[in-house]
Amino acid sequence: MTDSHLDAAGLRRRTQEFLAAHDPAATDRLDFLRARFDAGLAWVHYPEGLGGLGAPRSLQAVVDAELEAAGAPDNDPRRIGIGLGMAAPTILRYGSEEQQRRCLRPLWTGEEVWCQLFSEPGAGSDLAALRTRAVRDADDWVVDGQKVWTSSAHLARWAILIARTDPDLPKHQGITYFLCDMTDPGVEVRPLRQITGEAEFNEVFLTGVRIPDARRLGEVGDGWRVAQTTLMNERVSIGGMRLPREGGMIGPVARTWRERPALRTHDLHQRLLRLWTEAEVARLASERLRQQLVAGQPGPEGSGMKLAFARLNQEISGLEVELRGEEGLLYDDWTLRRPELVDFTGRDAGYRYLRAKGNSIEGGTSEVLLNIVAERVLGLPAEPRTDKDVAWKDLAR
Repeated sequence: MTDSHLDAAGLRRRTQEFLAAHDPAATDRLDFLRARFDAGLAWVHYPEGLGGLGAPRSLQAVVDAELEAAGAPDNDPRRIGIGLGMAAPTILRYGSEEQQRRCLRPLWTGEEVWCQLFSEPGAGSDLAALRTRAVRDADDWVVDGQKVWTSSAHLARWAILIARTDPDLPKHQGITYFLCDMTDPGVEVRPLRQITGEAEFNEVFLTGVRIPDARRLGEVGDGWRVAQTTLMNERVSIGGMRLPREGGMIGPVARTWRERPALRTHDLHQRLLRLWTEAEVARLASERLRQQLVAGQPGPEGSGMKLAFARLNQEISGLEVELRGEEGLLYDDWTLRRPELVDFTGRDAGYRYLRAKGNSIEGGTSEVLLNIVAERVLGLPAEPRTDKDVAWKDLAR
């Protein structure tokens, strides 16, 4: 392929040719998505044969605009966000060619949902303290342990998993990264009912689960480094979402303010002005962050965006409940449900307020992210760590 195919005009022309051959109105949705992947228009910055063309990441917007204008279906990114934002970039960077070709296409089309088996009871904020063990048995690894706060585990076919493979090494060094088939014997998913009444989170029990060594991602014992790629991409995907002005949580509050002047007070007005401004600053900062991604892998700056996302969601949803008065205390339904996605803007104010409480925990607690920003972005001295060079098996528990 010549470079002329990789500029904006070339990609626009290529997309138009694809649409001429695959009319969205006359093509089955899944067939359309598969064909789009095979044409390299799924994520253009990925290599050819893996859904991309090796083009600059910034040109994805050109392709997306043409497809949207033609009424083409998308891959329901909110439903498969863990696969798109976390599993895919990690598999691309560390996976074998066989793993990439097996996993990336059904991941992108949404045929296979992914989840993340990282956090554990007692190893959430301090993830490297994880206790799930993987023991080598010939060409397999036998995994035993428990994971928690696992979004979409009840829907997932695959999981990204980290487990301890050498307890004699310090906690960050004895970890290995695997791709786990959630349909394998020994994998049990149980719902975790949340404050919203729903159970989008789960706990996952792994009992004698056999994972072939061919599903290992990266080298044995190098799982912490591989996991950092996942975590940095996770924080960018959470805190760096592309939004229009007044997109996200600030939108419903602003609409209520404009449409119901009887609810207004001076104090609420001042708070709304401050939060509207901060939401707009965060939106523009996330756009800048996405532009920086064009130059390479995400860095620790994504932790700052995720921090802002959590704080703003909680403050804005609190303001909305106060603005609505008694009406803000209502809640639509406490029925235990297993949702396929989190819908902040499609639900009522009570749901937004309750669900936002989890934003400062999921995707890295705010306390841990503050340390990351302090040490890796601002260059401040690291906190003393007495367990850094101690074998995991010798740590106090």
